[in-house]
Amino acid sequence: MPNAKFHYSLSEISSVISGQSSNFANNPFIDEIQFDSRKTPLNQNSTLFFALKGSQRDGHLYISEAYKKGIRSFIISSGFDEKQYAEANFIIVENTLSALQKLAKYHRQQVNAPIVAITGSNGKTIIKEWLYHLLHSDLQITRSPKSYNSQIGVALSLKLLDADTELGIIEAGISKVGEMQNLQAMIFPQFGILGHIGDAHQANFESNEQKLREKLQLFKQSLQLVHKYDTWINAIIKEELPTIESITWGEDKNADICIISINTKNNQHTIIEYSYQNKIASIKIPFTSPVAIENAMYVLAFVLSYADSAYFNAAKFQSLTNVSMRLELKSARFNSILINDAYNSDLYAVEQALDFLNEQAGIKKKVVIISDIYQSLSDVQLYSKLGLLLNKAKIDVLIGIGSVIKSWQEEFDGIQKIVFYCSTQEFISDFKITQLADSAILLKGARNFQFEKIAHILENRHHSTRLEVNLSAMISNFNAYRALLKPNTKIMVMVKAYSYGSGTIEISRVLEYQKLDFLAVAYAVEGIELKNAGISTPIMVMNPAPEDFNQIIENELMPEIYSISILKLFTEKLKEYGLRNYPVHLKLDTGMSRLGFSATDLSQLADLVMKQNQVRVVSIFSHLASADDSGDDDFSRQQIALFNQLSNQIESILGYQTIKHILNSTGIERFPDAQFDMVRLGIGLYGANAATELNLQNISSLKTIISQIKHLKAGESIGYNRRGLMKTEGRIATIPIGYADGLNRLLSNGKGSVWINGQEARIIGTICMDMTMVDITNIEAEEGDEVEIFGQYQSVFELARLTNTIAYEVLTSISPRVKRVYFYE
Repeated sequence: MPNAKFHYSLSEISSVISGQSSNFANNPFIDEIQFDSRKTPLNQNSTLFFALKGSQRDGHLYISEAYKKGIRSFIISSGFDEKQYAEANFIIVENTLSALQKLAKYHRQQVNAPIVAITGSNGKTIIKEWLYHLLHSDLQITRSPKSYNSQIGVALSLKLLDADTELGIIEAGISKVGEMQNLQAMIFPQFGILGHIGDAHQANFESNEQKLREKLQLFKQSLQLVHKYDTWINAIIKEELPTIESITWGEDKNADICIISINTKNNQHTIIEYSYQNKIASIKIPFTSPVAIENAMYVLAFVLSYADSAYFNAAKFQSLTNVSMRLELKSARFNSILINDAYNSDLYAVEQALDFLNEQAGIKKKVVIISDIYQSLSDVQLYSKLGLLLNKAKIDVLIGIGSVIKSWQEEFDGIQKIVFYCSTQEFISDFKITQLADSAILLKGARNFQFEKIAHILENRHHSTRLEVNLSAMISNFNAYRALLKPNTKIMVMVKAYSYGSGTIEISRVLEYQKLDFLAVAYAVEGIELKNAGISTPIMVMNPAPEDFNQIIENELMPEIYSISILKLFTEKLKEYGLRNYPVHLKLDTGMSRLGFSATDLSQLADLVMKQNQVRVVSIFSHLASADDSGDDDFSRQQIALFNQLSNQIESILGYQTIKHILNSTGIERFPDAQFDMVRLGIGLYGANAATELNLQNISSLKTIISQIKHLKAGESIGYNRRGLMKTEGRIATIPIGYADGLNRLLSNGKGSVWINGQEARIIGTICMDMTMVDITNIEAEEGDEVEIFGQYQSVFELARLTNTIAYEVLTSISPRVKRVYFYE
């Protein structure tokens, strides 16, 4: 075998990907692949940067940044002036993504281990993690990190294969026709699992049949395929893969693994009795949902059929656990924040989580609590690389839990404070949590260390209602708008009103990492909060009050100047500080009739501007009054024309160019010719733009739990003034959310609903300040079950419609006492 791990000379890589090489400054051996210039590599000399081109970003624009961070080897698809990069090695290819996939395919060919590939509409990651749980004690397994199943993710997953790998478990996901052949060529799996086929990721497929046929291309050279026994699926597999051996499961008697019975016990576990090869057996799993049972059957079918059941152990099914699909950010005790990524402790997951820790920490002390890590690497490789990752992230405090990590403590010498404990319980008993005050804490632990106990101690105590904010969805929305912009168009994002209820600091930190140009807040106090949190992106204050001018100047915020009087007052204040050329933004009123200079103000504005040197205009902007109303398009175009005229006049007076902007979220879509120099993204970022034609994702879900269930007779009343009345005998649930949390009282008495276990539950009686009652007569539910106010089942637009308002108001009405939970999927 040429390579036991990913370790190739640059000249060999150039040959593999059919690249055109420039004159190499040297010929380094490459161990790492990178395509995100924001990350600092562990070893610059052994890192290869792929300048990937996508619909939203071009990696070639970030070569300069990567070069400044020490990377010297690049795969590109367009030429560069090599004089700027005297020490760099460039390999030119036709398509950088194809080159990455060729390299991944080549590395996979060097590894003899069998691979099982998993695809389907849902459940891929759970099936992969459960297979790992059942088999890793018997086999050296290399698996896809998290949900790395895309065109890029699969390539990065295959890079992890090495000579010690005895079984590879690789996820494969697609979003359109033609993608799977690339994944198949890279993975070349001997074994396959076709998971659930449903409506997820349906947008670019004409039908589920077309999607199924595309997914089956993954297995066109495989030996064996596990799938559910289904006459429709069976028939298509026979057409697409006539020679493959199918291992089927299902309740049909013709299934290879035939389910005899499924018995749920105490709503806590399920016993599945089945027959296989003329023998009757059973497994017990700690889940009761149909989805979990289905995923368990895929796993059972593979383990039974692989290597003649040599690694099958029914008892291990009892210890299957929930698979954490997301990294969560919550507020913690003693003015700290907690990033909970427990149960994802492989090195790729550690590196991702450390990036997020650095993104969110601001000026807080950075603390990592981590357990022993279980991965196919040797301990010396594993913990030496962990030490490099932690030192690169400039961690202040490391708390290691487990006997193995403690034995490698010399690998962490660069960290200021290091403490080790043998077990989670020892840490809980001995460590004083107050030592973690004012910290950003990352929690990373293998499942058996039960780090949920640590999370419970560290988390701030809130009542059970929470707003979940999907940061992955928010970034997707941001990029959807960015894709509509010209390459040089800047972006300002509105984070006023607590980022439309989502949380100003957390959202701003994520946006800053996405390299936006400006943030905008309504009031100085919001901007000061961001500055105190360590945000360095320029911040515009849209409603600068004269009494806040001192704080605006001292915190280097940029005020919106919208009137002659405000301009005079602010220049006088700048004179007191002895400042010149202070950055400000000029607001023009082109038809909104709100704040802003009008055309009649221009002569006086010109006179004032010419007589002073205290301010320098960074940008000139205006606001469209009806960007979302096509009936007012003529008026919007008049606004745009007037803005262009007035801003040009002002620039001629100033004698220099400024940044000009007028488009809001809807305007970005509807008036692409009016981008000027910058656009302002607001409600669209949060997925609540009713006028959009983009495929935006909802980023927020408001949830709570059932506090109590009562059985009531027909005629009994509920709530204040007995406005709720049971028409028949039934059950009600009390949930801990009320109008003080943002649940509008107009939804009382059956007008509004919540969702419990996927079913609609009508609000009964009047919504109270802190509690609400709902009718669950026909719903199977227990105390403690989750309740959705809006999210998956009910949109924020529906709540707005029911209360005769707009989505903005619904989101911004959510009380600060409602806990915000941030997560990456």
